[in-house]
Order: sequence, then C-alpha cells, then structure tokens
Amino acid sequence: MKLDANKLTDAVEAHKEEAVSLLRDLIRIPSTRGNEGDAMRELQTRLDSVVDSAELIPVSDDIQHDPDYSFKLDDFSYADQPNLKVVKKGSGNGKSLIVNTHLDVVPASPGQEGPFEGRIEDGVVFGRGACDCKGQVATFFLALAALKEMGVELKGDVIGHMVIEEECGGNGTLAFVRGEDRADAALVLEPTEFKILPSIRGAVWFTITCYGRAGHSGQAGRTVSALKEAILAIEILERYHARLLEESKGHPLYDAYENPMPITFGIMEAGDWPAMAPNWATFKGVLGFLPNKTKEEVMQEMQDVLTSEGGDWLPDHFEIEFMYRHDCNEVPASHPLVETLQNACRENGHKPEVAAMPASCDAWFYTNLIDIPTVVIGSGTLGVAHSSQEQIPVEDLAEGAAILATAIADWCG
Repeated sequence: MKLDANKLTDAVEAHKEEAVSLLRDLIRIPSTRGNEGDAMRELQTRLDSVVDSAELIPVSDDIQHDPDYSFKLDDFSYADQPNLKVVKKGSGNGKSLIVNTHLDVVPASPGQEGPFEGRIEDGVVFGRGACDCKGQVATFFLALAALKEMGVELKGDVIGHMVIEEECGGNGTLAFVRGEDRADAALVLEPTEFKILPSIRGAVWFTITCYGRAGHSGQAGRTVSALKEAILAIEILERYHARLLEESKGHPLYDAYENPMPITFGIMEAGDWPAMAPNWATFKGVLGFLPNKTKEEVMQEMQDVLTSEGGDWLPDHFEIEFMYRHDCNEVPASHPLVETLQNACRENGHKPEVAAMPASCDAWFYTNLIDIPTVVIGSGTLGVAHSSQEQIPVEDLAEGAAILATAIADWCG
C-alpha cells in the first residue's frame, strides 16, 4: 500500500508534539534494570490510543533458567518487570510484522547533565534513553498515530514488542520469543541514522578469574601473582582477537569497518594488599564476532587459547564465565523486508543505505531462535548512546516515523 506523501507529512506533524511529550516523560522514569515497571505502564497508557490492544505481559521468574538467559543475579524477581505487547490488527490476508524495541536504559554517565530530566534544547531532546531506545519507542508511537490519523487499514497485523532488559542481554525479548507470537518478519528499532542493517555482529561478555599463590613481597620465587597471570590472559585474548578478526574478513558489509568486532576489557580487580602477591585477580570484558562464527565456537576457543597459550601456571588456575551471549543476526541484503525499507527511505527523501551493525542487539532472537527474518533500523545515532551527551533531534523522530509508517503500510498493506 502506497501512502500519500503529503498526507503522511501532515499526519506526522499533527502528532509530533505528542511523541516528544511521550519521549520526555519516559526519560523522566529511570528505567534501569529492575526498574522498568513504571515506564511500561506509562507507555501502555499512551500507546493504547493508537492500537487495538496494549497488554502488559508478565515475565516469569522461570526465564532465569533458560539456556539463553543473560546476567543471572541472586534473589532476583520479575515481579514488577513486565513486557508490553501492542497489536494493530489487520483485516486479514496480509503479511504480519513484529516491531521490537526496549525501554530499559543503562545508568547515567559521569558528568551527564540532567540524565533523567528529558530536557529539550534547540529542537533536540537530551537524556538517558533519548536515542537508546526511548526515542525509538516515540518513533513507533508517532508512526502508528500517523497511520491512524490517515485512516490506513492494514491487511496484516503489526505486533509491538516493547521489552525489558535489552541492555543486559535481551531477557525481555527472550521471554517474547519463548511465547506464541509469530510473524512474517520483524524490525528491531535501534539508533542507526536510518541505515538498514540486515546483519548484526554477535558478542560474548565474560568474567575471568585467575588464581595465584599469595605471599610476602620478600618471597621472590615462592609466589605466583594472580594479577600478572591475568595480564597474561589479557594478552592471550588480544592475540586471539587479532586472529579472529583476520579470519572474519571478506564479509561485504563488515569490511567497511577497520575493526567491527573489538575486544574490550572494562573492569579489573585484584588482591588485598600492595605488598603481597595476590592469590586472585578478576577482569571482565566483551568480545565481538562476525557471522563466520557462532557464540558457542567463540566461547570454546577463548577457553582453549587460555589453556594452550597460558604457560605452566595459568591453564590450571583460571575460571571463565559468560554472562551475555548473543549470536550474529544475518538476513540476505536482497530480502523483501530490506527492499521494503529501501523503498520507504526513498519515498521519504532518504537515500537508502544497507550496512552492518558493529554492535549487538536483540535481532538474533527472532532470526535464529524462531526463524523470523529480522532487520534493524531506527532514528538517531549510536554515536551518542550510553554517553553523557545522549540525545535525539525531534526531526529525526519525525523522519523515522514517516519511514516506519511507509514500511508498515507497504509490508502489511
């Protein structure tokens, strides 16, 4: 179904301020992990006006036993962490579409001004979640509001999955894919600058603890420093990453990046006293990988290189734990959903760009676990996500909504 461009522009403009208000109100709710309930209830109230149904879906504590669950915490409960499912019903005989995005946010950055104030300056909304991903929620709302304003009748259903816990591994989306919702395709909304991303790299987050032989600083030769063993382990993993990066070259979408799958070491702790060789050292990080590998292969290879290259002590004195395990998402660039998004961009004055995402997100749950081809697109830029300058221009919301509404009308109409 082709939308009238002028009517679409008018419909988006008519509801733009509502979308901005929604975004600012959501930013004012600090929906970090474990605190998403109020944001979900607010969103349910607002989306209810533009869909046929908006239902809070409880997440069972049993999800913590799922083999693909991430970041298990002791004594954690999902008592007030529902997902939100919204449905715009089609008349029948049309293709269906799941639209996914998340309401959880990472904590405020050091020096971030008013992270939960939702301030607006010169047509730009600032705050935690402004682009990642409450801005995507506002874009979805605005697209649905525009379609309703225009009186568009779809043939296929649009199913919205508004989820918790994307930032810590995707447990909200995991809960949805273990349910009954199915569709012909899915969109995951993330800040992509309107780039169409049919391929998303994978990632594993890890914790490695190295053990040594503690002793006084005057006992040279009798102690083994767990800290030095941890440094050795980091060097081994950096060499492994370099080999993995070289083996992964040749993918047409990822070769545009010098390093689309970095390894990052973010936290390190060791020992109890400056003058004592520590008997423990722990470091945490993340390793990205491309579609030539699976998460299982990467996790096993990390274990293997630490054992084979660790010298006399390390192989028998380390433990590795994986908290977050995302496979890659890969859909052919020629897939009809990609073509639909390309046409939607063209019809709204954007030159379509098909690329790869050098970060991970929830797309793989749909593609890999329940065979729903999934593509990522969205307003705003990943360049400011998780930063002290997180923001999204209001015009990006409007342009993203026009593209999304056009794609929905085409795919489901």
